[in-house]
Amino acid sequence: MASTFSTDLALELVATGEKAGLWGTITNTNLQILQQSATGVVNVPMTDASSDVTLLLSDGATSDGKNLYLKLTGTLQRNQTLIIPASTTGGTATRVYIIQDATDRTTANKYTLSIKTASSSNPIAVPVGSTMLIHSNGTDARLDILQKGNFAITSSSITAYTAVAGDNLLIDTTAAQVTITLPASPTMGDEVSIMDVSTTGGFGTNKVIVDRNSQPIRGAASNLELVTNNQSIKLRYTNATKGWQYVYNQTS
Repeated sequence: MASTFSTDLALELVATGEKAGLWGTITNTNLQILQQSATGVVNVPMTDASSDVTLLLSDGATSDGKNLYLKLTGTLQRNQTLIIPASTTGGTATRVYIIQDATDRTTANKYTLSIKTASSSNPIAVPVGSTMLIHSNGTDARLDILQKGNFAITSSSITAYTAVAGDNLLIDTTAAQVTITLPASPTMGDEVSIMDVSTTGGFGTNKVIVDRNSQPIRGAASNLELVTNNQSIKLRYTNATKGWQYVYNQTS
């Protein structure tokens, strides 16, 4: 009987009486795979200019998708998605990953980064500089914990940006006003933070327009304008009636 493979990590499961003389090699490889799953760290370049990046769960071998910690690297060349395999030869693959965004998303291109399983149509947006705990059940990937990063926006090079849930935006409007568009399909608890870090003047000189993107802000069907120097706000999405509400609005 030929070897079979486990579901989540595709460990080689040798049948009784098979693979004579190879048990040592197979066992050592399986132990290396288990080590990857427990403590493995790997850089995953996100620089492909023509297609999404798919992790591998190779049968009976170490591979990038078996590591615990994935560090996403490189300069994005397009809106990019990291795809988690939905299964192995052994069946549905359930995996837990810690994923760090260390990509370069320059202010000129504003490319987006997301994560999903191969069978899902619901990608998870990755805030710039964030670290995420992701659980994949083979059907969907779920965000369990998010450590937010910071995204610096300078109006001399970018004047419009579409936020994703979890964004911490540090905005310098010295050169011009900036428009921040809120996420299009928020869910309860999603948050976006905006802070004035202008080197000269500030929001009082060149304002920030917060585009509601069809959702209410504080119950009103109108955009929000930030017009005070040193202003710092955090918005949290509540429901379709109230929409985005202040967690705080500090002006000093």
